[in-house]
Amino acid sequence: MLVCFGAAWPFSIYKSYKSRTNAGKSLLFLYVVFTGYVAGTLHKILYSFDPVVILYITNGLMVFIDLLLYYRNKRLARTWRRRGENLQAQTITSQGNRGWCAGERPGGGDRI
Repeated sequence: MLVCFGAAWPFSIYKSYKSRTNAGKSLLFLYVVFTGYVAGTLHKILYSFDPVVILYITNGLMVFIDLLLYYRNKRLARTWRRRGENLQAQTITSQGNRGWCAGERPGGGDRI
């Protein structure tokens, strides 16, 4: 389970980084999962140390990176709103790709 669940985090991190939006993200979910990995890591270190602790630490770090990206994207959205850029023009497709009405993302070249 740790291997399969851990395999999904790089995709989530990539999507958060590239899309520059928090669409589809739940801050509560990220904190609950991060707390679970911290608790699992502490249990493995204190009570039953084995190599699986590496999976807990790796997955926990990936969730932490996704949390950092959540706050980065929140800050970017606030900056775009202050500049008066239209965030409604941004769309996220079901495949996870992003599309922009004017061909460029807000903050880059073409303004919407």
